[in-house]
Amino acid sequence: MHIVFLNPQGNFDKKDSYWTMHPDFGGQLVYVKEIACSMASLGHKIDIITRRFDDPNFPEFKDEIDGYEGFDNLRIIRIPCGPNKFLNKELLWEHLNEWTDNIIHFYDNEKTMFDFMTGHYGDGGLACAILKSKLNIGFSFTGHSLGAQKLDKLGATLNNIEQLDQKYQFTKRIMAERFAIQYSDLIFVSTSQEKTEQYTHPLYLSTTNNSNPLKFIITPPGANTKVFAPYSGNNVEEEMIIRIENIIQRDISEKRRELPFIISASRLDPKKNHLGLVKAYANNEELQSQANLLISVRGIQNAFEDYSNSSLEEKNILDEVFQIIQDKNLFGKITFFSINSQSELADTYRYLTKRKSIFTLTALYEPFGLAPIEAMSTGLPAVVTKYGGPSEVLEENNEFFGVLVDAFDENDIASGLLKALNNYEYFKKQGMRRVVEKYTWLVTAKLYLNAIKETIAVKKNETVVIDDYFLNPEKTTIDVEIIKKQFR
Repeated sequence: MHIVFLNPQGNFDKKDSYWTMHPDFGGQLVYVKEIACSMASLGHKIDIITRRFDDPNFPEFKDEIDGYEGFDNLRIIRIPCGPNKFLNKELLWEHLNEWTDNIIHFYDNEKTMFDFMTGHYGDGGLACAILKSKLNIGFSFTGHSLGAQKLDKLGATLNNIEQLDQKYQFTKRIMAERFAIQYSDLIFVSTSQEKTEQYTHPLYLSTTNNSNPLKFIITPPGANTKVFAPYSGNNVEEEMIIRIENIIQRDISEKRRELPFIISASRLDPKKNHLGLVKAYANNEELQSQANLLISVRGIQNAFEDYSNSSLEEKNILDEVFQIIQDKNLFGKITFFSINSQSELADTYRYLTKRKSIFTLTALYEPFGLAPIEAMSTGLPAVVTKYGGPSEVLEENNEFFGVLVDAFDENDIASGLLKALNNYEYFKKQGMRRVVEKYTWLVTAKLYLNAIKETIAVKKNETVVIDDYFLNPEKTTIDVEIIKKQFR
């Protein structure tokens, strides 16, 4: 099969540049890359279609064709639209018609056409719906996290909804998601909780009816078990060993340097709740006596000296973190480390398993939680928020593969961290077994392919008419008053 992944805002390149440094370079890129590579390894022709621009701040994305080493049947195709510079995803909506027309033009020039599309996030889903109306080719939608869910988690009210909409373009995003849901042939979700919590939100309920039942396929993401392999022999780069040991020497008191580490490796974002983690650590002397704290801060070489190159949001978080460090005298117990790629992250995990370290993600809500799976794959026990997908990853039939905590309760976070530290070998083995049995990308890719193959066969001669008015991204908005009704 020839399958395309549509990601207008997903900026892919062979070096995985800028991953975790910006909200538009987050976990969705890992998800798409890994499934695409796995599909290609099974013999299918795969194109990841994204946006092309020539911006000196992002020079990696100016070429039309790119790819990944070792995957000759996988292409990264960059299609231009809008201004020739990087745009945040919130600014892409009005350019999607141009983008999809240029996609058709690209394949017309090649005298080829694909068999099926997969759309990711609202913009990719809407782009698929537009192309379906023009080409009559089926598509699947993978929402990753839906706008209404984010709206709720940001604490939207009648008083602040218009301000939030101005920043995040919720009226456009939610309407795009509604059309992606309504006209998709398949919807891939990571967990049953994602299906029941996100897609049943009142803002999406009208997208389904008896004549158009939604077809959900539960396909959990996985770990790249080659990249995130356990420690063995010399599978940690010497340069990374030196870097890690240097930051330990720099920031950690001499008498504490052999202690395990609690590792937080998510981007600095209020939703990831770094403050909750630091407060939990700061207020628990037993936890401090057993482990140091390591927080990943990409692009910041020494946070104790300078983090002025951070975004305003990141600075605000670090300001509060350093206030806690100052108030609770955590100097010598905490370090900040710039991890710049997946390979560096995996090396860091592997190296710190030798110290019986643990991984933590205390997000206020996590749609799925790929990061814990990657950490577990290397042998790190995981202590993770119970809100969202991780509750299905780390627990099944009353068997636990890690520790679930209440991210809103600092005492519970501290207790969970201590539980993992005090039961290290048990949770290490449980986590590694869980990944091997259920969470690899090859398993995910096969689930995708089986569902796509079946759908192509069933929908082969079906024609779908989609109202062109609603597929004009400049007009595709939901009235803010409809959203406001959710708060009355």
